[in-house]
Amino acid sequence: MTMLRSLFLSFLLLPLLAFAQQMPTPPALAAKSWLLIESASGQELAAQAADERLEPASLTKLMTAYLTFAAIKQGTIKIDQTVPVSEKAWKSQGSRMFIKVNTQVSVEDLIKGMIVQSGNDACVALAEAIAGSEDNFAQMMNREAQRLGMKNSNFRNAAGMPDPQHYTTARDLAILTGALIRDFPEEYAKYYSIKEFRYNNITQPNRNRLLWIDPTVDGVKTGHTEAAGYCLISSARRGDRRLLSIVLGTASDSVRTQESLKLLNYGFQFYEAVRLYAKDQAVSNLKVWKGSSPTVKAGFQNDFVISIPKGFSSRLTTELVSQQPLMAPVAAGQPIGTLKVLLDGKPFGEYPVVAVESVSAAGIFGRAIDSIRLWFN
Repeated sequence: MTMLRSLFLSFLLLPLLAFAQQMPTPPALAAKSWLLIESASGQELAAQAADERLEPASLTKLMTAYLTFAAIKQGTIKIDQTVPVSEKAWKSQGSRMFIKVNTQVSVEDLIKGMIVQSGNDACVALAEAIAGSEDNFAQMMNREAQRLGMKNSNFRNAAGMPDPQHYTTARDLAILTGALIRDFPEEYAKYYSIKEFRYNNITQPNRNRLLWIDPTVDGVKTGHTEAAGYCLISSARRGDRRLLSIVLGTASDSVRTQESLKLLNYGFQFYEAVRLYAKDQAVSNLKVWKGSSPTVKAGFQNDFVISIPKGFSSRLTTELVSQQPLMAPVAAGQPIGTLKVLLDGKPFGEYPVVAVESVSAAGIFGRAIDSIRLWFN
């Protein structure tokens, strides 16, 4: 009987084993934590300890840059204005752009010093210009982290100086980097691929060595402290695809570079992007109760692109699970269902589906009729 049961279980498991053997195996990296993301969809392609809290070192400067670009957009500061250099900024330790105390430096030079030269002094000067003090700026950083959905991050300073309460995760950094590229595409394209910057008669190269090695890499940021190890967030665009690689806690500059390239190459070589639905295309028309229209078009507000192992696209199927009963009013952008993506009939991913149009509430008579129908249903 035991042998028969074993044979039966083996028969059931064979299709699953065959499916697993066809899937590409992610590389093992010499790092504490890593994550590979398809930028268009936010889809995870490979991960190791992606939710482990670690010190981010200078990767912190991505949040400082995000808030700086936001402040420029809001008019809090201007790109061509000059700001004073305080003694605190001038005395910053670690990597610097070498600004001088009691001088005035343009916001744009500080941005370049922060991004290209990884200047801690530039970060403090920007933080003080935007928020009055670095402590106030840290509060802004944490509010923004919460708004973006960075659930495991806490910032204590603008530059990433070591602090036991200054931490984040690979997943949160992926969220932040994706938001930076999405919300400030012009600024990202302008600054993050600069290979060197000269200030105060000192020329410093960008520490992201992938900018020289791989022409498809156009950012993003390095980081290093003794506690954090050597870290690198890199972004590459090949054809219509953009991948984000987050590699944290390696042993050296060369290791973080080679491991990041290994991760990017894996994503591009073994996966392809498939557009399942265009922006505002109807995945389905869902029933709406008590509405001015009997149905609402469900879909995505942007092209829905998913990465799958190469050669698997014909084996994808989808299933829409709606939230019922769906009551009017329904606002455009409101989540109203979940798209389940299946590969060879097995779960591959789940993605929120939204209303791509609004449906207002029906009149008194229409609502009354639907109330009766719902009661019978």
